[in-house]
Amino acid sequence: MIATMTSRGEVLQHLEVFLRENMGSFLKKVEDSWQPSDFLPDSRLDNFFDEVKLLRERAKELSYDLLAVLIGDTITEEALPNYEAWFHQLDDLNRDPNNGWAQWIRGWTAEENRHGDLLNRYLYLSGRVNMREFEMSTQYLIADGFDLGTAHDPYRAFVYTSYQEAATNLSHRRVGQLARKAGDAALSKLCGMIAGDEVRHARVYQTFVEKIFEVDPSEMMLAFEDMMRKKIVMPAHYMRELGVEVGKTFGHFTDAAQRLGVYTSQDYTDILEGLLQTWNVDKITGLSAPAEKARDYVMALPNRLRRVADRMPVPKLEYKFKWIE
Repeated sequence: MIATMTSRGEVLQHLEVFLRENMGSFLKKVEDSWQPSDFLPDSRLDNFFDEVKLLRERAKELSYDLLAVLIGDTITEEALPNYEAWFHQLDDLNRDPNNGWAQWIRGWTAEENRHGDLLNRYLYLSGRVNMREFEMSTQYLIADGFDLGTAHDPYRAFVYTSYQEAATNLSHRRVGQLARKAGDAALSKLCGMIAGDEVRHARVYQTFVEKIFEVDPSEMMLAFEDMMRKKIVMPAHYMRELGVEVGKTFGHFTDAAQRLGVYTSQDYTDILEGLLQTWNVDKITGLSAPAEKARDYVMALPNRLRRVADRMPVPKLEYKFKWIE
């Protein structure tokens, strides 16, 4: 730990040098990035309608739950304005619009923006989605916002994003695998490209936490514990449909994901175990007494979570989403 660092602001300023040096590997250049149009029918071409017809034929084979999860994933991605605004509210992160942290936030947002664009266009062309209901859910989610439990603390925020990006990677990757099994290799490919971005972003945020553990281990450990006590909630936890209470639709969406095995309570624990290993939490030294207790809590948590998950029944299909007719 660097003794002269007494605040999160000083730690982040110290880490900005590392961030700037590695920005080229953390983010991809625009000219080297995939774009949504790479994976969808080209409306300039004479065979556009033939390609759309093929897309629609393949989409017919997607199960109800799989389509519901794909729509929920898309709404989550489309609420990107909330996530960028949340980043800008974090203390000491981007007071200077030209510093490394501000550049990272803009670059991350630019990459993430493609995800919602791609999935939205696919759903529109699929012919299986009530797009107005879908669009209202997206507008509701942006208007309703979220409460992630991070306050304005960048340490807690980086724990959250380390977790959430890993979960999003799993969801997109598994939707892609199920789409391939259903005969939609094109959807599988586009989900895989999105998952590739998510896993790269997860690794970046995990690296931020790793570096903070090196210079401010006690405060980072306490932030980690606090987030795990609150439990990591997904950014779309207020998801709803027209005439439905805030958060109710999200519950049905997660039920569908659980039934499919796209994202389960076991996955939540697997991600936690992965973070404990990635950050070598059991080997961190220089902790204060409260931080030692915090470490004890997070190290014991996976076993507790698994005991709870083992008793949870798989939810039954009993809800009709307004997005799907």
